Amino acid sequence: MIDEIDKKILEELSKNSRMTIKELGEKVRLSSPATNSRIMKLLDNGIITRCSIEVNHVKLGLAIHAFLNIYINNTVHQPYLAFIETQDNYVINNYKISGVGCYLLECKFPSNEVLDQFLKDLNKFANYKLSIVISV
Repeated sequence: MIDEIDKKILEELSKNSRMTIKELGEKVRLSSPATNSRIMKLLDNGIITRCSIEVNHVKLGLAIHAFLNIYINNTVHQPYLAFIETQDNYVINNYKISGVGCYLLECKFPSNEVLDQFLKDLNKFANYKLSIVISV
């Protein structure tokens, strides 16, 4: 499905998705039109599914990075999911998981006070175990 040049394109874009087509072409030894054509093919075939940026949350005032294992004691998860949808200022990802727990919730908070209020509100819908990221 993909060849070594496509793999190199993916590798280079993973390192720096903001490089120009010309710069990328030079790295993979293709012309700009050929490089662009390959990128479009990778997009069309669903190999590249989205383009994104990495945000420095600390500089945005969200210094507390937390993971919460979510436990819901019944089969009705909709109240929890509805609550999470209202918390997009703090929720980064809400993964449905197997094993211990129902969801793994990744969040960022500006302060312990905001985290504490979030946990109080969350506890109306689910139980949780909290882990705070110390370093990356």
